[in-house]
Amino acid sequence: MDAVTQHEGSSAGNVVDASEIMQAVAEHKGCGTTGGSGKASCGSGAGENDLPPEIWEKVKNHPCYSEEAHHHYARMHVAVAPACNIQCNYCNRKYDCANESRPGVVSEKLTPEQAAKKVLAVASTIPQMTVLGIAGPGDPLANPGKTFKTFELISKTAPDIKLCLSTNGLALPEHVDTIAKFNVDHVTITINMVDPEIGAKIYPWIFYKHKRITGVEAAQILTDHQLRGLEMLTERGILCKVNSVMIPGINDKHLVEVNRAVKSRGAFLHNIMPLISAPEHGTVFGLTGQRGPSAQELKALQDSCEGEMNMMRHCRQCRADAVGLLGEDRSAEFTTEKIMAMEVDYDLDSRKAYQAKVEEERVAKVVAKQEELAELAGEVSDVELLVAVATKGSGLINEHFGHAKEFQIYELSTSGAKFVGHRRVDLYCQGGYGEEESLPTIIRAINDCHAVFVAKIGGCPKSDLLEAGIEPVDQFAHEFIEKSAIAWFKTYLGKVKQGEIEHVVRGDAEIRQGALISAA
Repeated sequence: MDAVTQHEGSSAGNVVDASEIMQAVAEHKGCGTTGGSGKASCGSGAGENDLPPEIWEKVKNHPCYSEEAHHHYARMHVAVAPACNIQCNYCNRKYDCANESRPGVVSEKLTPEQAAKKVLAVASTIPQMTVLGIAGPGDPLANPGKTFKTFELISKTAPDIKLCLSTNGLALPEHVDTIAKFNVDHVTITINMVDPEIGAKIYPWIFYKHKRITGVEAAQILTDHQLRGLEMLTERGILCKVNSVMIPGINDKHLVEVNRAVKSRGAFLHNIMPLISAPEHGTVFGLTGQRGPSAQELKALQDSCEGEMNMMRHCRQCRADAVGLLGEDRSAEFTTEKIMAMEVDYDLDSRKAYQAKVEEERVAKVVAKQEELAELAGEVSDVELLVAVATKGSGLINEHFGHAKEFQIYELSTSGAKFVGHRRVDLYCQGGYGEEESLPTIIRAINDCHAVFVAKIGGCPKSDLLEAGIEPVDQFAHEFIEKSAIAWFKTYLGKVKQGEIEHVVRGDAEIRQGALISAA
């Protein structure tokens, strides 16, 4: 899900030793790949001091590959790849669709030339936009001419923007050299199985060598190509993220095996996402009643795989034409009609100056977190809990409860604040009034959290949250998330020690699939 970075070793003519790079990443924090359950990378939460310089340069302002960066930097997808070469039971591609937020959905299909102008328009309007991805609405490598033409145009006009693509991997091996040629430094591969018997339950068919193939045979071809393509990319020093859809009862337990397989082949990150299967989306799984995981089930699987390799927790399962920060979509501001009428002035110096200010803000956030962590030093407790945060980005608690379309989830312990996911919710405020029917759904979405941090909250939702056992916290409005969460947690531990409150483990929460349909 996820223009060019000018790093040495990114082209086909200058192949780097991927094993050396991945081992350097792994050893940097004592998480070596040799033996035991050593991790293959230091993950999306890694900072500048956690990664080798060549890796840090690739991920530092990439919102999909760095959890820290996703608070500050934006991405965009261009929908130039309509055709697909496989069928997934969880996918239903929709065109000219503005009211669903999930992969495979777009409002407009673009030509490479239209896409190139759109990238310039967006990058000029949103200077923190650093990444251009092609993720569909079909598969980019089933549309290689359009995909690589788009990359060619962007690399000439906006050379500071990183190029990415997301693929199902069926056609990946035959295009690896071209990917490297165009300096595409980041590739995401969706790998849901390494066992063809399981794959046959997910993929009805593939289209390979001019014919449709079904069943176990199709799944075997697909997994062979995915794993070989992953190996070929990492051999060339291209960072790879693996996406996996968690489908309870089909591949949920098997994804631990997938995790080991992709780690051994050099994947940088593993992103396990919940199945989207609401009936209104029209997918096979949606129409047959296949359920998605609960929040607790998803987190438990991610936690179990994190022992092997680091996990991406901040994925938003974006539309194929998404624009903006992860968790927001500004694509409606950049329709083809609007961008074709725009006079675009691509000011590279202004973009660099703006991003320099973003980096200053980012450093201040890290310093604030470290200062608050020092206050936790010496605290001894086995208490761990989750909190929800309403934010517009920049790592700040800067969103009104009633305006939040999602909450970011942090796990708090004496080790600090760890980002572990997000929850989409139905908008509470509609036209200036609280939508009381949506409040119970919001509470169910964060029911496993002990507190919710907001910039502001009204009296009615505040009382309902308290009744549900969730503390509304508004005294840290517009302050840094992690610093504030750690400060609150220290106070919470003090109350537990003094016997003022009893710490209880909260129940499960619901991943709100209905919230994938926008209110607009």
